[in-house]
Amino acid sequence: MRALFWVKNMNIIEEFTPLFAPKTVAVIGASTKGNALPNVFIRRIREFGFSGDIYPIHPAAAEIDGLTAYKTLADTPKPVDYAYIAVSGAQIPGMLAAAKGHVRFAQVISSGFGEVDEGKDLQAELVSAAQAGGMRLLGPNCLGIYTPRGRVTFAEIGPKEVGHVGIVSQSGGLGTDIIRRGLARGLKFSGLVTVGNCADVTPSDLLEFYLADPQTKVIGMYIETAKDGRRLFDILRNAKASKPVVILKGGRTQQGLAAAASHTGSLAGDDRVWVALARQTGCMLVDTLDQFVDTLLIFQSLTPRPQRPTQKVVLFGNGGGTSVLATDYYSRLGLDVTPFAQEAINALADMKLPPGTSITNPVDCPVGTLQQDDGRVAEKILDIIYSQGKPEALVMHLNLSAFVGRTKPEVLDNLVAAAMRVQEKYPDRSHFILVLRSDGEPGLEARKREFRDKAVALGVPVYDEMANAGHPLAALATFERFKSARP
Repeated sequence: MRALFWVKNMNIIEEFTPLFAPKTVAVIGASTKGNALPNVFIRRIREFGFSGDIYPIHPAAAEIDGLTAYKTLADTPKPVDYAYIAVSGAQIPGMLAAAKGHVRFAQVISSGFGEVDEGKDLQAELVSAAQAGGMRLLGPNCLGIYTPRGRVTFAEIGPKEVGHVGIVSQSGGLGTDIIRRGLARGLKFSGLVTVGNCADVTPSDLLEFYLADPQTKVIGMYIETAKDGRRLFDILRNAKASKPVVILKGGRTQQGLAAAASHTGSLAGDDRVWVALARQTGCMLVDTLDQFVDTLLIFQSLTPRPQRPTQKVVLFGNGGGTSVLATDYYSRLGLDVTPFAQEAINALADMKLPPGTSITNPVDCPVGTLQQDDGRVAEKILDIIYSQGKPEALVMHLNLSAFVGRTKPEVLDNLVAAAMRVQEKYPDRSHFILVLRSDGEPGLEARKREFRDKAVALGVPVYDEMANAGHPLAALATFERFKSARP
């Protein structure tokens, strides 16, 4: 059985590698004037560092954007790993059928297919033509792929570093948002594929690839429908939560269902089915794009610990009201922010911290407390919390604006550095999350970005508010409990 599983994984990796790391790219729809969307795509992949061959396909032009043009997909000097197609829908089936086995993957950006009634027959014709041409079809009605390992991107911006987050999105626009917001929060991607109407390649196909792909650590899916819902369930169930899978489901209400039908021609299905899917397979449902990105971030940064699932959380930082609100919110999420045992309280009391410091959990420290020894006092506090409080997760929150003009610039650096040192001293003792709050002042935002970049590079997820950190932490705890209950 293990040998069969290995062979299947190798087959799916071999099948999809030309998509995620293409050596040849064909582009249909580029103009000799250089102002069409496919021209922009050519420029973007060049700027992104694509070093393979690019073949513009044009019925008459000899050259486009300095590249030799070819009349059909069958005429290129080498087989095409990936074809990007953005021309009117009626032209496309003939082009695909004429490829004669020369193309591995074709992505149709154009719309006007199955998402509208009058395009359903054309979409069926498109699928038949792709099959006749010997290729897999992505789309139609999508935006493209973003693959740092292959140096191909449809997006204007995105990190070039190859990461561990694999995404499949039925929405092209949301795919762009995921890349942009992910970049701002420190996500690094193993790949992102927009699939639109899913006429051929489905989210299930790409899920199967990401599960087998050693580069991918966590998988995110924006889905409006699963035409092969039973297969999706079977893939997730058989995976036994080997990797975290985060699902942002569009069309979970009657009104959302109607919107999904008009967007990608999808029939979204009963929300109860998706809730049951999550409960039975260990995947995680989220409700918003921000929750989606935030949850992917925690799994990118932290390693799930099913042998000791997260339940007990310690909050440490400046801001009493913030801690109270977070305690309420975390409790509603099923996380415990409960007072320390007396031993830990006594040890913290022996430090004789300034008045106004609360030492029971949450540990609330005014700026006057945190600036002691230029912020290094945090290391002593955290050492006691880790050694005697024994949290399963610690959320350190700093209201950055409270430090401006009141402390030396190095205090904030020392606070974060102290937390890093304690983490190293107690490896695997507790998940560590950093929340950096600010009031939006430009200088402070720049400082926060600097801290975020440093922390993410060290494997620490950083969030803007305590609530933003709460939902991902609860998702991590749920995933750990699911895995702990499975052999």
